[in-house]
Amino acid sequence: MLRKPGLNYALMASTAALTGLFALSAVQPAEAQRKSIRLATSAVGSYGYAIGATMTKIIEDALGGEYAVTVQPYTSPTVAMKAVMDGNGEIAYTADIGMTEFHTSTSGFKGYKPKMPPLVHTWYAYPMESMMATSAKFADKFKCWKDFSGQPVFYTNAGFMNWLNWRRIYDALGYKFNHVQIDLNSNADAMQRGTVVGSATYTTSGRDLAAYWKETEIRTDIRVVNPCPDEIAKLKAAGLAVVDVDPKGAFTKPVGPSTIQGVPILFGYNVRLDMSEDMAYRILNAFYKGKDELAKQTPGFSAMAKDFVGMQAQGINANLEVPVHPGLDRFLKEHKAWNDKWKVGKS
Repeated sequence: MLRKPGLNYALMASTAALTGLFALSAVQPAEAQRKSIRLATSAVGSYGYAIGATMTKIIEDALGGEYAVTVQPYTSPTVAMKAVMDGNGEIAYTADIGMTEFHTSTSGFKGYKPKMPPLVHTWYAYPMESMMATSAKFADKFKCWKDFSGQPVFYTNAGFMNWLNWRRIYDALGYKFNHVQIDLNSNADAMQRGTVVGSATYTTSGRDLAAYWKETEIRTDIRVVNPCPDEIAKLKAAGLAVVDVDPKGAFTKPVGPSTIQGVPILFGYNVRLDMSEDMAYRILNAFYKGKDELAKQTPGFSAMAKDFVGMQAQGINANLEVPVHPGLDRFLKEHKAWNDKWKVGKS
């Protein structure tokens, strides 16, 4: 008796469908068990976003593959910090000045009440040096930072930590802050056209530039304008540091001065107090063990690789009233670097 061809095809299709179903059911439980960690960074094109992909693999490996880490960009670190403290992320891109403003409920955090436990000191990764640049064709008009006072300037995106730093700098100098918001990708065009007469630039560890600034210096000639001696004196009197940077470490073309000067801020990736001590410790320890390789891949990590433990102490000392995560407490005590003036947070 001959079997109908249609029946053979139906049996084959059924078998294939069942095989696929069994295979899918075998995969789904494993995927379902993989929890999520969301890394809230600044906007696409910023330095914090650009290095996010490098960090996710380290975090996933540190946690034994139990977690899938995703990078979620926000308009600024201020917004990213709020997202994490409102339960929409687990790790927040921030900086010492952002932690200060959150703790004191000032600037972008005025009136803000987090829905979840607050961010605490967890991991500090690199310094950034805030500087001022202008188009080469306008450079003869700008000799000191006072020449930018009241003028249309792009101080990086509103809410960026460098933007906050420039607010702090101008307060110390008594200058008028006239911020013009532009798209990061239009930075070069805006400088060439004179839409803005200056644009705040920044190096990371004196060695690296944000993606949009790498594009800017390719597309147009720029000049970095240093603060004048009287401005440096005022900044230091206000408790701000002014550091020297070799422009050849970050820029590919001459930018004017043989030594450029900026006001540094310390960037970090902090978590809420409700992350377990063990999880935060494992993540922190993984970055410590991988610090040299990180520095090879991304020059901005070079300062951290040189003195990882010291950088954590620097971040804590910048905001002594902010608690230290128990995971960082454990790490620092292992390295005999704990200071009794610091306080450990309790969840």
